[in-house]
Amino acid sequence: MNSYLAYRAHQQDGRVSSRLETLEAAPLAAGQLRVAVQWSGINYKDALAATGAGKIMKRFPLVVGIDLAGTVIESADPRFAVGAEVIVVGCGIGEESDGGFAEQAVVQADWAVRPPAGLSLREAMAIGTAGFTAAMGIQRLEDNGLTPANGPVLVNGATGGVGSLGLNMLAGAGYRVTALTAKAAAADWLRALGAAEVMLASDLPEKVRPLEKALWAGALDNLGGATLAWLCATTQPLGSIASIGLASSHELHTTVMPFILRGVNLLGINSTYCPVPLREKVWARLGNDLKPKALNQIANREVGLRELPEVFADYLQGRVTGRTLVRTRT
Repeated sequence: MNSYLAYRAHQQDGRVSSRLETLEAAPLAAGQLRVAVQWSGINYKDALAATGAGKIMKRFPLVVGIDLAGTVIESADPRFAVGAEVIVVGCGIGEESDGGFAEQAVVQADWAVRPPAGLSLREAMAIGTAGFTAAMGIQRLEDNGLTPANGPVLVNGATGGVGSLGLNMLAGAGYRVTALTAKAAAADWLRALGAAEVMLASDLPEKVRPLEKALWAGALDNLGGATLAWLCATTQPLGSIASIGLASSHELHTTVMPFILRGVNLLGINSTYCPVPLREKVWARLGNDLKPKALNQIANREVGLRELPEVFADYLQGRVTGRTLVRTRT
């Protein structure tokens, strides 16, 4: 318990570099848990953090990884006994506090969720922040009136972690899903996940009017930018868009017309600030009606801690399909 391996990011002269290190365990403070991490998962945000390609981390040095799942080996909170299994996604780990790319992690007990019945720790990390965020987006869409009877739902960035898991969850819940992707070669894979139609990003119009033909009852948007502007203009009256990512752009150039003439809802989704009751509700659904049926097809790769430096470039260059699991134990 005294020492453990961790993949940690450092900053020197404005440059970020990451490496595997042996760290010493520090004493727990009240309300903390020490977790023997068994699984984590790679998110686009982790690639940005580990390489410095994005300003993700609030301080340095810091262990990378915004997801973890494992077993409590020391507890300073009466709600969790030694031996309890826990999941932690988001909550600032890997950004403000040490994250999950390690054999051990210290987390606040308030961040920990017990895995729901029917969901193993490995499956929880196959879902990870990506799937949790997609499920949170679906929950928010349904809270605002979305049902399968309302019409088709669009998922963009559909080959990524959030997109592929969200697509599979929605299809499993009875929605007719259109997958929007820039990867034509992935069309058959997306149909296998449940897409009723596949649209190519190259087919979108270059110019978008303030209001276009109303097509979508709802949408999971992982891209931002021009694609989100097009979604705003093509969402049905009283439809909703869950804005989850900015893989294309953080900018949004649109008008208020979709919102005041069609009553479109633009819902911001951030798993870091998810209140505990909603966090527990979403995880319960992930073990039940929203559990992805094609999880093994989506989480199609495993790496160990020592292999991490080799994988981040693929994320930054858009070459990843699905989810990559991280084995923290050898």
